[in-house]
Amino acid sequence: MTLTIPFDNTYAALPGQFYSKLPPQAVKAPRLAAFNEDLARIMGITPGEAGEMAEVFGGNQVPEGADPLAQLYSGHQFGTYNPQLGDGRAILLGETVGTDGKRRDIQLKGSGRTPYSRNGDGRAWLGPVLREYVVSEAMHSLGIPTTRALAAVETGETVWREGGLPGAVLTRVAASHLRVGTFQVFAARGDKASLQRLTEYAIARHYPDADGPMGLLSAVRDAQSELIAAWMAVGFIHGVMNTDNFSISGETIDYGPCAFMDVYHPHTVFSSIDRGRRYAYANQPTIAVWNLAQLATALIQQMDDPQAGVEEATEIVHAMPTLTEAAWLRRFRAKLGITTERDGDQELITALLGRMAENQSDFTNTFRALAGGSARDQFTDPAAFDTWEQDWQARLEGEPDPVTVVRAANPAFIPRNHRIEEMIAGAVAGDYALFHRLSAVLATPYEDQPEHSDLQHPPLPEEVVQATFCGT
Repeated sequence: MTLTIPFDNTYAALPGQFYSKLPPQAVKAPRLAAFNEDLARIMGITPGEAGEMAEVFGGNQVPEGADPLAQLYSGHQFGTYNPQLGDGRAILLGETVGTDGKRRDIQLKGSGRTPYSRNGDGRAWLGPVLREYVVSEAMHSLGIPTTRALAAVETGETVWREGGLPGAVLTRVAASHLRVGTFQVFAARGDKASLQRLTEYAIARHYPDADGPMGLLSAVRDAQSELIAAWMAVGFIHGVMNTDNFSISGETIDYGPCAFMDVYHPHTVFSSIDRGRRYAYANQPTIAVWNLAQLATALIQQMDDPQAGVEEATEIVHAMPTLTEAAWLRRFRAKLGITTERDGDQELITALLGRMAENQSDFTNTFRALAGGSARDQFTDPAAFDTWEQDWQARLEGEPDPVTVVRAANPAFIPRNHRIEEMIAGAVAGDYALFHRLSAVLATPYEDQPEHSDLQHPPLPEEVVQATFCGT
């Protein structure tokens, strides 16, 4: 059987200032390490032999119908504007329209140098590729909008960082790779025509009911408000919420120094370079508003009456905290088994979170245990839970089936950082057993799966991963 990808490309039809067209760089000895058959089926892709797929998804062979390019964008990185970033190690092969009617990008990540590489080698090593594969697919199974992983290929080459590491290429699938930074680069250049063209394209692709630049801004705000609340509800920390990592489609994108919390604390960070805790867990809603404001600033540049645009955009951006809080409350009520709204719910939720932070409680296991009556075991001082539980039980009166609601809102399994590191170490040594096991278990994260209960355990003190790193 021959690999067949039904390309239907639209971004490549935009003017040349949006990208640089070039093929991926070939690798020495591509080997298919993983292929997502379920995703391929949805995308209408017919798989081929492993060797052929390794050649295509490793970047050695450009498939028929592809129109490879590296996208241009800029962005704020830790609050500082960089006027030109772009795909420095990624090539967009093209797009498909799946059997579900959804358009998706197919991008090779780690596919070699581009005009935007800025002294980088354009490559990725195996660890971050497998991390993104497992974590993005886990996020999808959790029901949270995200890019997905179609394939992982070992390159047979050494990538040099602090030492030599095995190279790899990830095939990433996204609703699109349009970012806030895609708009920023043209606004900063004063290229009004390109900014208008990009806005029209984004609306047509993602929000066809949106009316003009401010309609697009409102749609992105709404999507991102829901996304951030979803992150918070599973204890996810993106790690680098730069504007070039802030998706117009409202998907989670660019899994670099990301992680799911073990012990709950609102100020938790994992990025090794986030010394100021800009992107700490609790700061994510605020940073999302900041990023939206940067999108607003860019979009306004194309309007005939910029001052009127400023006033409308300000109103749109200022509404985001309220929308995010409402989405947060809805999700955290469900985490407590609550389906109705009452005054005092926010105080009940924050009271539990405060006690969890004081008592070294595991975020995922504590909420999951609310369904089984063992949540107090997650507290160093169980009495701290007992006094809160009285208020919680009183609030549950009249709720029809809180146990079912709790179980549906709280996963039993997340991709824990220490297990991801263990998986990477195994794969580097040639053993993919834990990769396949994690992938299978995390595909149904809300099921108990007692035979895999060891994957629910938080890390021992010597297993704690203190920081994660970008996949460059």
